[in-house]
Amino acid sequence: MGGGSGGHITPAVAVVREIIKEKPRAEVEFWTDPKYYKNVTKLTTEIGVAWGEEARRKKTTYIRVRKVPAGKFHRYANWHFRDYFVHFRLTVRELIVGNIIGFFCFLAGLVTSFCRLAPKRNRPNIIFLKGGYVCLPVGLIARLFKIPYIIHESDAVAGLANRVLMKKARKVAFGLPISEETQEKHPNYVWTGIPVNPDFKTVSPAQQNSYKRAFSFNANQPLVVITGGSQGSENLNEATRAILPELLKFTSVGLVAGRKHYEDMVDLKKYENWEKASLESNFRMWEFNTTMNELMGAADVVVSRAGATTIAELAALKKTVILVPFERLPGGHQEKNADRLKQAQAVSVISDMAMVADPTKLLDEIRHLIKSPKTRADMAERLHQEARTDAARRLAEIILEEA
Repeated sequence: MGGGSGGHITPAVAVVREIIKEKPRAEVEFWTDPKYYKNVTKLTTEIGVAWGEEARRKKTTYIRVRKVPAGKFHRYANWHFRDYFVHFRLTVRELIVGNIIGFFCFLAGLVTSFCRLAPKRNRPNIIFLKGGYVCLPVGLIARLFKIPYIIHESDAVAGLANRVLMKKARKVAFGLPISEETQEKHPNYVWTGIPVNPDFKTVSPAQQNSYKRAFSFNANQPLVVITGGSQGSENLNEATRAILPELLKFTSVGLVAGRKHYEDMVDLKKYENWEKASLESNFRMWEFNTTMNELMGAADVVVSRAGATTIAELAALKKTVILVPFERLPGGHQEKNADRLKQAQAVSVISDMAMVADPTKLLDEIRHLIKSPKTRADMAERLHQEARTDAARRLAEIILEEA
């Protein structure tokens, strides 16, 4: 199960794909929060059609998708006491009201999980928890009924839900390498890498140009893709707004504004000019793109937040990347994800606060990389070395072994 963000959904779906590939008659239930229910239903139905012979014949699938309530507990890193007053509306809306709502949603998740798992006939052989707050109520009830579960942690710093559930997990899989000392102390810990959709793979120059043309960009021009994920990033969007006129002087730009912030960015559509279904300008903007592997595959440079799943996808694609980690997240895990790769000279990193204070820092870094093909190639190669393409298969093997 997984939810809360696309970074928890896509790896879980990749693992389900491998389970069904290995055991076509396996019965799988995918629990997720209501926000991602439609997305998961679509993705898992495609898996059933792709892999289940009997599912094709009966026009059905062995994968059942179910909603489970869950509440997110908002916490912000790097905030000083005065920040709670400076950002007073955010403090009230998310840290106070949001956490009250989150607490009652968490209780609802506990009740729902209890009702579903209490009858012995409904208990699964194994539960796979792909991190995030959606997994916490399910994991606690699984622990109550002694149902074995496996956890996967993608980030450099484990999230609250995983920290609570780790001690009783049958296996804890990590997206990043773990030390020998940690392995000896915790024999149930294992490094698997981060599962990604198999569509995320190295793109040849010819395929990259083909993708550019498919999105109506000029194949002979460099392309920068800027994305804050499925929900988007207000700060990345506003920085793009500030530097877009200068960017368009030397590169094409694709902006994924995100479902949460798209309406605030519609004025940028004035830069997107079409003539008889042909893009006459070198700018396009989407609320969200369902073929991110192709859009990022078309890019010469990708500007992104530093979520672990997104990084894994970009590593598999072998892309040149500028990371802008979101600094307010608990534990600062995006900053740690980015810092580790910066030390390996695999990515460029600009802090969110620095970008907000001066968006030209992002402009200058993009310009530098666009003008330096060798630097781009070296960075992309080093990032690609971080990719572990067998992560989904390895996790599926662990789940089936434990089941």
